[in-house]
Amino acid sequence: MNLRTGIRSVGKGLPVLGLAIAELVLFCLFLTAVSLIGVGLGVLLVPALAVAVRAVANRSRATAERWSGHPVEQPYLPAPAAAPGLKGQWRRTRWVLTDPATWRDLAWMLVNPVAGVVVALLPLALVAGGIGGMLMPAIHRPIADAGTNYYLWVRISDLTSAWYCAALGVAVLAAGLATGPALLRAHAALARTLLAPTRTAERVRRLTHTRSEAVSSSAAELRRIERDLHDGAQARLVALGMNLGVAEQLLSKDPEAVRAILADTRRASAAALTELRDLVRGIHPPVLADRGLADAVRALALDSPLDVTVHADLPGRPEAPVESAMYFAVAEALANAAKHAAPDTVRVDLRYEGGALHGRVVDDGRGGADPSRGTGLRGIERRLAAFDGVLVITSEPGGPTTLTMELPCALS
Repeated sequence: MNLRTGIRSVGKGLPVLGLAIAELVLFCLFLTAVSLIGVGLGVLLVPALAVAVRAVANRSRATAERWSGHPVEQPYLPAPAAAPGLKGQWRRTRWVLTDPATWRDLAWMLVNPVAGVVVALLPLALVAGGIGGMLMPAIHRPIADAGTNYYLWVRISDLTSAWYCAALGVAVLAAGLATGPALLRAHAALARTLLAPTRTAERVRRLTHTRSEAVSSSAAELRRIERDLHDGAQARLVALGMNLGVAEQLLSKDPEAVRAILADTRRASAAALTELRDLVRGIHPPVLADRGLADAVRALALDSPLDVTVHADLPGRPEAPVESAMYFAVAEALANAAKHAAPDTVRVDLRYEGGALHGRVVDDGRGGADPSRGTGLRGIERRLAAFDGVLVITSEPGGPTTLTMELPCALS
C-alpha cells in the first residue's frame, strides 16, 4: 500500500458525512412534499425539491467517479415540454414521480448516511486508536504517596503490556491507513449500483437516441428519393410527354422527323426505366425480397469489383426490415473496403445463433478503419442501432479489418 495514499484517504470521507446529512434532510422533505400532493401543495413542492435531490445525487455521482475512475452517468428521463399554469406543474410532478431514477436517488439518500458514517469515521477511529497504542509506553505520571517522602512512578500497565499495546497500535494504524482507500472504493461501487442507469434504462436511452437518428436518416433518405425522382425519372417522363406532343404535330408533315423523335423517346424511356429500377434497388432490392439475404449478398459479391467469397448458414429468413438492414450494412461494408482498403480478398459470413443474426465482413486491406473519420461506418452503426443491433470494428493499421454485426431477431 502507498503510505501517502493511505494518509490522504483518511480525511476524504469527511465531506461524505456532511453530504449524507444533507441527503437525509432532503429525503424527509421530499417524502413530506409527496404526502401533500393530495392537498395541492405537493404539486408545487415536488418539482422544486426534485431539483435539489438530483443536484445532491449528482454530487455523489461525481464523488464516486473521482474515487473509482469510472463515470456514473445520470439516468433521468427527459423532461416534458414546458406548459403554463397548474397543468404544466402537474406534468412536471408526474414526470418526477414516474421516473425510476427519482426513487433510486431516494434509496441512496436512505443508505448513504450509514455508509457515510462508516467511510468517514472508521478510518479516523482506527488511525487514532493506532496512534494512541503506539504512545502507550511513554504514558506515565508521577503520583505522590501521602504516607511516604518519595514519589512512585505509576504506569498504566507494566512494561510488557505497554509494548504489546504499542505493537497492536502499529497494526491498528496500518489497518486504518489501508481501510481508507478500500472504503472509498467500496462506497464508490455502492454509489454506482444505486445511482448509475440500470441496464433497462440504458437500453431505453440508447433506443431513444437511435430512434431519433433513424427518423432523421429516414427523412434524409426520403428527401434523396424525392430529389432523384424529380431530377431523374420525372424529368425524363416530362421530356417524353413533350416529345410525343411534338411527334403528334409533325406526324402528317414530316414522318422522318417523327421517326427520329420516337427513337429518341424510346431511348429516354429506357433510361427512365433504368433509373427507376436503380432507385427501387436502393430502397429494397428485388433479389432480397425474392430470394432472401444469402442470395442477395451473393449477388452483391458478384457485382463488387473485389474478390468476395460468401459463406451463409441461415436456417430461415428474418423479418424483412432486419434482413434489409443487414443487407445494406454488408453492402456499405463492401463499398468502404473497395473505396478505402484496397484489399485482395474479402470474406462475408452470415449465420444465425443465440437469437441474433450475425454478419462478419473481413478484408485483408490496409486497415485503420475509424468510424469518426467518415460517414460510411457511422451509417452502418445507425442502421443497426435502429434494431437494437451492434457493430464491432477491429482494424489495426496494416490490416486486416473485421466488421462484426449483430441484429437480434427471430427467423421464420
